[in-house]
Amino acid sequence: MNTNNISPIIQASELLDLYKSKNLVLIDANTGINAKANYEEKHLDGALFVDLNSQLADIKEDASIGGRHPLPKIEDFAQTVANLGISSASRVVIYDDKNGSNAAARLWWMLKSLGHEKVQVLNGGFQEAEKIGFPTSSKTEIVTKAEAYKTKNWKLQIATIDEVEKVSQDKNHIVIDVRDVERYNGETEPIDLVAGHIPGAINIPFTENLDKNGLFLNPKELKEKYSKVLEKVKTENTIVHCGSGVTACHTLLAIAYAELEIPKLYVGSWSEWSRNNKTIATNVKNK
Repeated sequence: MNTNNISPIIQASELLDLYKSKNLVLIDANTGINAKANYEEKHLDGALFVDLNSQLADIKEDASIGGRHPLPKIEDFAQTVANLGISSASRVVIYDDKNGSNAAARLWWMLKSLGHEKVQVLNGGFQEAEKIGFPTSSKTEIVTKAEAYKTKNWKLQIATIDEVEKVSQDKNHIVIDVRDVERYNGETEPIDLVAGHIPGAINIPFTENLDKNGLFLNPKELKEKYSKVLEKVKTENTIVHCGSGVTACHTLLAIAYAELEIPKLYVGSWSEWSRNNKTIATNVKNK
């Protein structure tokens, strides 16, 4: 396989075939209160742990500034990458326990945006690898640090709250909200302070990227699904968001898997929008 043009998704069986490769860097990006402890108890053999909150975000006290998971400074992220032993020659495979919908997709986007091309997300995540007998371990993994990337700006497109407000209801732009339909409609909001959605945004839940087994739909199916939406406007006029800029990356990953151009990510997402006195739309009917 030409690793300079690899699929953004790797199957568990493919990973099993190459996991002893010297250039492979395997990353465990599980999240949750006990994520680190769970990693220490059991992880895919050779995997290094990455923490969403401390390494893939620069969380502020005030979530109205950048949302719940703002991006860290790119130089800080570049150092994190170097500390993981990732160099330009590395083939990086990332997994989580949420079908790639959480930090695995976020780290994939961040590495691509740093300029690292050889990065993939494990289809089906930890559970799928364990199912096919991928070796697991509880040992402390040894890392050889690499030289940090010198990238000065994120290479993938990012939208700001001001841009979203300006274009969300413009017919030449599309804003895609990937949260569950109940959150989009404003029926419930389990995480942020206010329920609803950005006026003009359409809803395509990221869960629709997966089949009933929690695996990504095949590229052809994803291409058919997203082409109908994305062909209506230019890629640079398409903005994808979620609650805090994490699961939105799952949809960006699916779009890349479909071999379509990656739209803009609105990192602040609903967590920022809903805290800034912006107009909020709902689909809740008054009883």
